[in-house]
Amino acid sequence: MFGQKWALRVIWELRVGPLNFRALQAACGDVSPSVLQRRLHELRRLGLIEKIPRLGYRLSAGGERLFQVLVMLNKWSGDYRPGLQPDDNLD
Repeated sequence: MFGQKWALRVIWELRVGPLNFRALQAACGDVSPSVLQRRLHELRRLGLIEKIPRLGYRLSAGGERLFQVLVMLNKWSGDYRPGLQPDDNLD
């Protein structure tokens, strides 16, 4: 699922709280409505997001845990700048 274009971007954008479809589409940029709709359906089916009446979509508890992993992965990737090896001292 995470190899699907826009899946992780949707998770990332929902980190700030619930967004309705239009706000989520605007936050994601170039995503087409049909692709966004498919991703939302898939992420709901996996239990990573929830649909809330009148508010839109938000991360579920599982989605929140996934977001925390993405934050750690982002931090980890920042430690490996071009030209550095994993065992180089970064201090």
